[in-house]
Amino acid sequence: MKSYSESYKDAGVDITAGYKAVELMKTHIAWTMTSGVVSDIGGFGGLFALPEGYRKPVLVSGTDGVGTKLKLSFLMEKYDTVGIDCVAMCVNDVICCGAKPLFFLDYIACGKNVPEKIADIVKGVAEGCVQSGAALIGGETAEMPGFYPEDEFDLAGYTTGIVDRDRIIDNSRMEEGDVVIGLPSSGVHSNGFSLVRKVFDIDHITKEELTKPLPELSGKSLGETLLTPTKIYVKPVLKLLEEADVKGISHITGGGFYENIPRSIPAGLGARIEKKNVRVLPIFDLIQKRGGISEHDMFNTYNMGVGMSIVVAKQDAKKALQVLQDQGEEAYVLGEIIRSEDPVVLV
Repeated sequence: MKSYSESYKDAGVDITAGYKAVELMKTHIAWTMTSGVVSDIGGFGGLFALPEGYRKPVLVSGTDGVGTKLKLSFLMEKYDTVGIDCVAMCVNDVICCGAKPLFFLDYIACGKNVPEKIADIVKGVAEGCVQSGAALIGGETAEMPGFYPEDEFDLAGYTTGIVDRDRIIDNSRMEEGDVVIGLPSSGVHSNGFSLVRKVFDIDHITKEELTKPLPELSGKSLGETLLTPTKIYVKPVLKLLEEADVKGISHITGGGFYENIPRSIPAGLGARIEKKNVRVLPIFDLIQKRGGISEHDMFNTYNMGVGMSIVVAKQDAKKALQVLQDQGEEAYVLGEIIRSEDPVVLV
């Protein structure tokens, strides 16, 4: 007998839609399979065998969501990129410890399960997993009528990575004179969207206004620019870890420079960042101008065009830049590590 409940459907939950969504997403999930995957999609747990070659393996976990950036997804009726954001916010965190992401799980809560929409969301998740080398081994879709509006959803994820204990990036060897390298962001990424929505009055804007080309954004629309997925830095950073002496890594997320860079710097030292070196993207100039926001608040909220900062030994700086550039990253020097009680000094 096929699983079906007319009573549950009358209450707003169509379990057959859930089955259809799973079938539609299986093709996307298949892209992400790696040698460690033991289980198939559809079981009660995702199974993954730890890879060999680690002497003292340490598992590193990270979890995050996409936040109110999803409001742009609803307005634009575009659902295949926010999954990349979800993966990025998790894997970019664990790579800061030097950990290679192994697998990923997602959680989608929605007001109404539209299988094609759910599959589109998972398509983005799968793309993020491919970009980071992680396998998508499980997830959950919860249809919650009356809790979420029918056309809205929330999206969160979880990843586990692995690193050898003696290769964990813990800032213990950082010293004065080390060089801070910046990796460019793709845009606003997935933080500060509550302020973005206030500045551009997103909750009352029309789709036509969101899709209108703007000269300040080189002809791109506001919606397209804001929905640009968070950049995933895993593969370039893993390559760098093989080639250079990396002493600290920071993922620049909510809290901007002032909250994130200090997380990779020990007490008594600080990062002296040359503001003139920061390649600020046009979207941040537009946010600051439209919102009348101070420079301090911009650097304390957004990545300002720097998605990740990496501290390397001075003698390794040139090599590190070359390795990153060979991996397609337009990396550049942001500043240096100095003796300071202030963990971030913008000059």
